[in-house]
Amino acid sequence: MDIQNDTFGGEYPFRPNYTKVYGHRMHYVDEAPAGKPNAEPIVLLHGNPTWSFLYRKFIPPLVDAGFRAIAPDYVGWGRSDKPFDRALYRLENRIQYFTRFMDTLDLHDITLVMQDWGGPIGLGYAVEHPERIKRLVIMSTWAFEWPEGVVLPSFFQLCREPYLGDALLMGYNLFIEGFLFTEIKRKERLTPEMMRGFRAPFPDYLSRVATTVIQDVPLTREDVSFGTIKKIEERLDRLKVPTLLVWGEEDLLLPAYDIWKKIYPQSELHMVPRAGHFIQEDAPEEVVGIIKGFLSRNP
Repeated sequence: MDIQNDTFGGEYPFRPNYTKVYGHRMHYVDEAPAGKPNAEPIVLLHGNPTWSFLYRKFIPPLVDAGFRAIAPDYVGWGRSDKPFDRALYRLENRIQYFTRFMDTLDLHDITLVMQDWGGPIGLGYAVEHPERIKRLVIMSTWAFEWPEGVVLPSFFQLCREPYLGDALLMGYNLFIEGFLFTEIKRKERLTPEMMRGFRAPFPDYLSRVATTVIQDVPLTREDVSFGTIKKIEERLDRLKVPTLLVWGEEDLLLPAYDIWKKIYPQSELHMVPRAGHFIQEDAPEEVVGIIKGFLSRNP
């Protein structure tokens, strides 16, 4: 079945929504309580190599709690267009695309939920529009100069090589097959429909171009997107809102919660056992419960 209509065995039953952003079609989930289409919004931001499917177990309970849950697929991922244009996937451009998307929806009192690349993208927007942000939920992400002492796994380093990386990522779909599925700690969560859902956006070589953004992670001052991430870091103090940090105890990829705690010392920190980088897959029920508690304590 075509990804545009597939519900993946009922795991992803949400009505599709589309908008045009700089000429490209962008898909998003937009679910709200019955009769309350303009309920307070929670925007759920995925990373690489996932899409809004990552939040399929977050959306219904957040809607049941009275919130409007919005989960976009960035251009290049999920049900959105996948232009074969490397420059488009630079961090600066991805922030511009997300900003245009948010301008289209014209949201206020936003709770941003961010993981992986969702952090730099979401906070790249938020630091320029702090008046629109009500709360932050930060999970296994960064938006600052790459932490000293945090070394990318050798697999990631190989994927950053220009030619070898393209072969591994676009030829063998290795970010799905060799990273996503192996990084999920609770192996009982790896169901056939879940795995099919994450494979679906990337059926062939050309469709996988966005997964090469691992090559855009600014590890050094010489990297193209270093200036962008540094600009975000320097403006994080513009956001003076309730902040929740949720981290998997087994997250070895981005163990950066201590840095966030220094940036936002009043933030809440929750560590989740038997969970890694993809905490939405390892522990969706626990994480949603933590988020709902945070929302109720910070109305």
